[in-house]
Amino acid sequence: MFHLTEIEKALHDSSEPLALCIIVATKGSTPRKVGAKMLVSKNKTILGTIGGGALEKKVIENAIQVIEKNKPQTFRHDLLHQHNMCCGGTVDIYIEPIMKKNKLYIFGAGHTGQALARYALDMNFEVVVIDDRKEYIDQIKIPEINKMNLDFEQALSLLPFDEQTYVAILTYSHPIDRTILAFCIKKKHAYLGMIGSLRKVEMTKKMFAEGGIATLEELDAVDMPMGIDIKGESPNEIAISIIAKLIETKQTIIK
Repeated sequence: MFHLTEIEKALHDSSEPLALCIIVATKGSTPRKVGAKMLVSKNKTILGTIGGGALEKKVIENAIQVIEKNKPQTFRHDLLHQHNMCCGGTVDIYIEPIMKKNKLYIFGAGHTGQALARYALDMNFEVVVIDDRKEYIDQIKIPEINKMNLDFEQALSLLPFDEQTYVAILTYSHPIDRTILAFCIKKKHAYLGMIGSLRKVEMTKKMFAEGGIATLEELDAVDMPMGIDIKGESPNEIAISIIAKLIETKQTIIK
């Protein structure tokens, strides 16, 4: 039977960015040998060890830099001259950032919502589709797509939001869309979009501004009408236009 190590389990379960540090080469006397691993979180907590002391302190600093840059790097450490460690050898440590997946919450399991979920899965999003209509949720047969058959407001109270949360609003009801938008616009997110005509968008902006629900700056940051205008009309074409906007947003954030 296969058993996950503590580090493998932490990598699997973590919801925050991590860095995996692995000794890939050694020369001379060193406290740990090739294959030793240590996991570092963004708040500097660790699991495992690559040797302790001044070396480990510096590796933790390197790991935080790697997480921030989201780019793997190999560091060479001369234990005597860099860290005043009497071992005297050298250690090469490869550090790889382990970033959590971007989450996409799709409110609305209609034809366009289902198509968007499929495309988003291929783009490495963690996908959650929310709808209060069981018959539509049941049409989604792909196991990797998470489904929530709940009242929309109930679902909103349960979902976590952070800087890697993407939200696509495309339910069957304008009032429901606006309720979801009013909730999400005040939450942390990387992307927030709502489907609709230009008239729906203008009415929404007017209602939100006059009702004190959101500022003009917050409303301008919402992608509505949602997606890139590719002149498409079918559910698949609309879903492609939305996924293109999500990809554009993701790449902009990375840069």
